Amino acid sequence: MPHLSEQQIIRRKKLEKIKLLGINPYPSKEYVITKNICKIKNNFIEKEPISIAGRLIRLRILGKASFGEIKDHTGRIQIYLNKNLLSSENIKKEDSYNIFLKKLLDIGDIIGVEGFLFKTKMDEMTIHVQKITLLSKSLRPLPQVKIDKNKKIYDAFSSTEQRYRMRYVDIMVNDHVKDIFLKRTRIIREIRNFLDHKGYLEVETPILQSIPGGAIARPFITYHNSLGIPLYLRIANELYLKRLIIGGFHGVYEFSKNFRNEGMDRFHNPEFTVLELYVAYKDYYWMMKLTEELMKCIYKNVQKNDPEIFIENQLISLKTPFPRIPILDAIQKHTGFDLIDMEEDHLREVCKKLHIEENRKMSKAKMIETIFEEKCEKHYKNPTFIIDYPIEMSPLTKRHRNKKNLSERFELIINGQEIANSYSELNDPIDQIDRFREQISLYKNTDESMFLDQDFIRALEFGMPPTAGIGIGIDRLVMLLTKQNSIQEVLFFPQMRPKKRK
Repeated sequence: MPHLSEQQIIRRKKLEKIKLLGINPYPSKEYVITKNICKIKNNFIEKEPISIAGRLIRLRILGKASFGEIKDHTGRIQIYLNKNLLSSENIKKEDSYNIFLKKLLDIGDIIGVEGFLFKTKMDEMTIHVQKITLLSKSLRPLPQVKIDKNKKIYDAFSSTEQRYRMRYVDIMVNDHVKDIFLKRTRIIREIRNFLDHKGYLEVETPILQSIPGGAIARPFITYHNSLGIPLYLRIANELYLKRLIIGGFHGVYEFSKNFRNEGMDRFHNPEFTVLELYVAYKDYYWMMKLTEELMKCIYKNVQKNDPEIFIENQLISLKTPFPRIPILDAIQKHTGFDLIDMEEDHLREVCKKLHIEENRKMSKAKMIETIFEEKCEKHYKNPTFIIDYPIEMSPLTKRHRNKKNLSERFELIINGQEIANSYSELNDPIDQIDRFREQISLYKNTDESMFLDQDFIRALEFGMPPTAGIGIGIDRLVMLLTKQNSIQEVLFFPQMRPKKRK
């Protein structure tokens, strides 16, 4: 039995007293709710009969009359209780106020209240309670935030580690946290509506895969007992979605949960959400325009104001069109080094001069990527398309139609972070198998992997139309639009290190 605090012991004793009164503290019967609190406040009708349910978050007993506050999923409202008008199931009316409320009800209990609406002398909407039903007894005290006359906050549930480990309490007591996740849902809904309106098909692809394809990353490995084979949690769904384009679908998309067995920081979680979209007969130039249209649609319908946002006193404008800057031009501008056609040994010297940690395991592509991320990315606050990546960095991308040794790829950078990654998709099976083999050779001595997917090559050999694809990091997009500086703030249950045992 875990150690119980004094408050937990008191609440358990109250629970037993409630049971002795013949009251079920966790009833099964449906509780009928006539209106939620938001609807009550938006359409207040004096004397209207009301039945609501929610969590008791405040209770002040003042003799025969008492005030409290109840909170549901839409808001909070004041309740008024009078000894002479209050009753409760299975308790005599004359005892209900003193026995049931004064001694046995706690902050945090989930209750149903029936009564009628009125406004106090202070013009506050209030429910005059005539009946209370206990729906769930809370056995742990809620954090109680106190605000003094100078508006200084005490005892807030604000410890980052506690908030992430006990997200249920975080949402319960911090309304602004709940708002983040409501906005996340709206963002995903707007993206889905946008793509559905375009006529693209939402699909599902396997999470357990025999080959972790579509990206260069370290996978999580598991084992299937019946099949007797290792399986991998997907690192990307790209190759499966392309198979569907090959099969004849015009446009497909998926909100994909991906898993990468790599480091954790404020921009990375081992489990993350990506939207991937593939459309036949298009290229990356077309996808840039679609991305601008999508971002404008999301912001207009979710933020519902002008296309500007402040993050850490930095004004970020989402006005279109977004600038298009070749990645090697960006590197030259911010480092002074021209990397065009630079050999690998020379590139290592550049890394040393820029004080970028490198080792012999790092490929040319990885070094260029690291230079851009550490020295350039932070400079792009407003939405910017970084385009035309070296071919070594893009094994699934078409070679550029006009520029030697470059690929038709862009990344959308906002507030110094990659939000989206897009290609004119490589559909030449011979070139693709050569590029796969090259990547396997480059990464064979590292923790990251590129696998040769023979079935995907076979699918390409049947013929894939020219296709544009994009992956949008949903978690980072939500971070941007909710002004959060950590991915853990926009995940209900972020991965955490185990708590150290004392």
